[in-house]
Amino acid sequence: MDTKVYYLDRNNPDFDVLKYAGSVIRGGGTVVFPTETVYGLGANALDAKACKKIFEAKGRPQDNPLIVHVCSTSIDDFVEKIPDRAKKLMDRFWPGPLTIIFKKSKLIPDVITAGLDTVGIRMPSNNIARELVRQSGVPIAAPSANLSGRPSPTNVKHVIDDLYGKVDVILGGGNCDVGLESTVVDMTERPAILRPGGITYEQLKELIDDIYIDPAVMKKPDKNFRPKAPGMKYRHYAPKAKMVLIRGGLEDVVGKINELCRENMSKGLKVGILSTEQTYDKYPFGTVLSMGDRKRPETIAANIFDRLRQFDDLGVDLILSEAVEEKNIGLSIMNRMKKAAGYNIINI
Repeated sequence: MDTKVYYLDRNNPDFDVLKYAGSVIRGGGTVVFPTETVYGLGANALDAKACKKIFEAKGRPQDNPLIVHVCSTSIDDFVEKIPDRAKKLMDRFWPGPLTIIFKKSKLIPDVITAGLDTVGIRMPSNNIARELVRQSGVPIAAPSANLSGRPSPTNVKHVIDDLYGKVDVILGGGNCDVGLESTVVDMTERPAILRPGGITYEQLKELIDDIYIDPAVMKKPDKNFRPKAPGMKYRHYAPKAKMVLIRGGLEDVVGKINELCRENMSKGLKVGILSTEQTYDKYPFGTVLSMGDRKRPETIAANIFDRLRQFDDLGVDLILSEAVEEKNIGLSIMNRMKKAAGYNIINI
């Protein structure tokens, strides 16, 4: 496939390019576009045949549902109803990194929802993303724009590495601000967080006092588990190398990582270490990359997928990673890191 690549200024995008990309969506094609979370691989959400191209390009399992992106809160055609408390979330967090699950209307093809009677919808805050939806004239179904299972793409280089030649158009628009996929909240029953992301449990709790975190979020899912949202079932976000998370007191974690690093380097393995700014200079061995600042965990969220891809480029055999505290955005970071490591965790 001849993939066309365009680089846009998110604050002043070329509307001729967006108009063309919108025509590709309407014509049943695939377009990669930036959002504030990660880059998305989009197709017309009302066209089942077009949406199947997403699964083919990514190698994505058919039972993993897609999220529908819109450019306004006028979603009545796509859902059975908008519960009052869902409207409250839309008013507070849209546009932004929050996906809300509703009972779907008949307009939404079953291929998008993996046969479920519900659909996840969000309105991105990224200007390019919203204008692409507007120019398309249809809602856009879009998972992350990476090969299935790989670390999600937070800049256009990641997209080109994975999907060039597999999609019609790639729109570059700089680095993604949040760096983690959207938070997914099910509002069809008791409000539940199915995937933590850029909007935290603590923020949601301020509006929906009985919201809870689905138990499947932080544990390894059973093989027969049927996901209601992306990122719930399969190994995701994974680097090519084996990855191990080390969790405990920071001083003990540093000591354990240094011990494991020396042990594995003595076997001839190339070892990568995911540190933070606070510990970067405490690792005398291995290839060390900092995820960000523990005092500003949003920097870790923005960097984590990029660092995993850097280790791929460096050809390491093993990644040893510090864990972070599982509160606020840290819960979302650890959700991604656990899946990236295949739940291979050492507790100190």
